Amino acid sequence: MKFLDQAKIYLKAGDGGAGCVSFRREKFIEFGGPDGGDGGNGGHVYVECVDALNTLIDFRYKQHFKAGIGMHGMGRNRTGANGADIILKVPAGTQIWDADEETLLADMTVPGQKQRLLKGGNGGWGNARFKGPANQAPRHANPGQEAPDLWVWLRLKLIADAGLIGLPNAGKSTFLAAVSRARPKIADYPFTTLHPQLGVVYCDGAEFVMADIPGLIAGAHEGAGLGARFLGHVERCGVNLHLVDGTQEQITKAYRTIRHELQEYNPVLAAKPELLVLNKCDALSTDQIRRKKAALEKASGQTVMTISGATGQGVQEVLRALLAAIRRSHENTVAQGNPEPAALWNP
Repeated sequence: MKFLDQAKIYLKAGDGGAGCVSFRREKFIEFGGPDGGDGGNGGHVYVECVDALNTLIDFRYKQHFKAGIGMHGMGRNRTGANGADIILKVPAGTQIWDADEETLLADMTVPGQKQRLLKGGNGGWGNARFKGPANQAPRHANPGQEAPDLWVWLRLKLIADAGLIGLPNAGKSTFLAAVSRARPKIADYPFTTLHPQLGVVYCDGAEFVMADIPGLIAGAHEGAGLGARFLGHVERCGVNLHLVDGTQEQITKAYRTIRHELQEYNPVLAAKPELLVLNKCDALSTDQIRRKKAALEKASGQTVMTISGATGQGVQEVLRALLAAIRRSHENTVAQGNPEPAALWNP
């Protein structure tokens, strides 16, 4: 199944049915009177967050969604049937934006969450509603109310416990493949990963969800290399695992580039808990590892772990540290009165 994290769709609520003009005509009943029924209400448009979805691929092949229209009223005081509602099922983490891309209409983060986007039109009154002492035989009825329509953008920001970030070719896909059953594309050239990948990681009897975010580059917060869309996925992760390619010469520059992009995109994102890891240490000598680790620690001001995603060296220690950071993040989330993400969503 292809990953799709953005889609533009058209929504239309159902129009209300028209009221009916009718009069009771029965044998031996002299004064029948009006008996036109009301029209039915149009269907509403809802959006619902469901489990077991992690892509918007369903909206790739169908972009127009219309709720059912209300049926017209009928004689003998019969009310028309209401139009059928339409429910759009989206994965957790989906944001719904107006066509101007500036107005957030809904943020679906919890499975089971349901919200009405458009209200169906009211059904028109039949002529029986207008009967009174001054007008005992009304010959008019109301038309059904026209329902609104709307173009919206659906944008998926993956909800994961941990997000893998770093420059292209930092070894993120190799690391994800080593710690989970995910099978991302791996090659010795940049930008092999074009779509975020999810994997379930098991560590010491616990499990958590990890997202491999495609490589960010300088200018990502301005949209370079689809960076703005990729950064949106990191926004939902509880902890970031920052991988730095140890085989490159300017490792401190690589670290500062990613940190700058996070800060420029959203300061809240840059403030998330982060583990810094020097990767591809199997290709370095002991002296090189020591020097590069020291340089990275000096530039970041935090402890740097060393691993090799290809050989598995140091991977288990990183997973344990990551699991501890995720648990602390969940505890802080619950302490602030927000629901715990891990207890509410599974890939």
